[in-house]
Amino acid sequence: MQVYFDNAATTPLDKDVLNAMLPVMENDFGNPSSIHSMGRKTRSYIETARKTVSRLLNVSPGEIFFTSGGTEADNTAIFESIQTYNIKQLITSPIEHHAVEHTVKHAEKLYGTKTNWVNVDAKGNVDLQHLELLLSQSNEKKLVSLMHANNEIGTLLPLQQVSDLCKKYNALFHSDTVQTMGHYALDLKATPVDFITCAAHKFHGPKGVGFLYINQSSKIGPMIHGGAQERNMRGGTENLYGIIGLAKALEICYNKMQEHQKHIFEVKQYMQQKLIETLPGTEFNGETSFEKSLYTVLNCCLPEHDNAEMLLFNLDINNIAASGGSACSSGSNQGSHVLKALGINLNRPSIRFSFSKYNTKHEVDFVIKKLAELYNTKQ
Repeated sequence: MQVYFDNAATTPLDKDVLNAMLPVMENDFGNPSSIHSMGRKTRSYIETARKTVSRLLNVSPGEIFFTSGGTEADNTAIFESIQTYNIKQLITSPIEHHAVEHTVKHAEKLYGTKTNWVNVDAKGNVDLQHLELLLSQSNEKKLVSLMHANNEIGTLLPLQQVSDLCKKYNALFHSDTVQTMGHYALDLKATPVDFITCAAHKFHGPKGVGFLYINQSSKIGPMIHGGAQERNMRGGTENLYGIIGLAKALEICYNKMQEHQKHIFEVKQYMQQKLIETLPGTEFNGETSFEKSLYTVLNCCLPEHDNAEMLLFNLDINNIAASGGSACSSGSNQGSHVLKALGINLNRPSIRFSFSKYNTKHEVDFVIKKLAELYNTKQ
């Protein structure tokens, strides 16, 4: 058996998404910026996709800008906000994805901005009182960047409360929603933010495509220059096939969201219980309840093991794909900055198992059996 429990890194492409992309890949290759009929046809596909995304998020089509993925979208929102609004104060957390953490640190060098790091508790929850204190310290325009769900531990941000605080203090609010897009119904009219980001491959869409939502009240310039694409917001020929796949994948997610939520959370709970029974002493990093945690992610702090550093490798040998943290940091030997910030015991192996609609309890049983063998524990 082969088990894929690394869906927070990327998800398998949905066959219905592939079927939506294939006819266009085979038959339509016109440049969407060309004025002839072949170009106009592919342009219509992009605008139809934009309308689909905007309808699902309850925003206007003019607020959706297609990108190469979440990292580009995060960079654009942060760098261009700083330049457009002459922002000198950034507020973020020490457990953000590197697409944000590295970007704000680079902004300090480029623009002389100051980053204020909001406190988080041992489970990764943002301290809202400290956030309000940071927002209230001066009247100058600030940018708050906090992810909706942590990609390593799954702890959710109370998006509405943070949005309300930012509105109260006239701060811009950017949220990296890469892990939650397609998994929760976001109504951006009801929960106003200035910028959110998306990567299609996190919800069974293709890689190399995403979008940046820019609230119509926030005006920023392009980060990539050289063309008038995306209404002058992103130079470069659009990823036609990827955009079609993104819209189809998001539509599927919204149509079957409750069904998928129920199934995936049951798989997660089942694994949590099996780990407790099979490997006594197992703890869980971050929140784990449905209300406070991303239901697709379970970060496990397993008991100490003589070959802890080889645990992921041994799982891989047994055809089990999991992660020690963010796949975006693979190849790094520095360990997880998220677990370090939370004070997790790094002598114990922490593994992130992340699930999708395709996973089953039978797969969980297989993984638990292999872990028991590695720990020489009787089931």
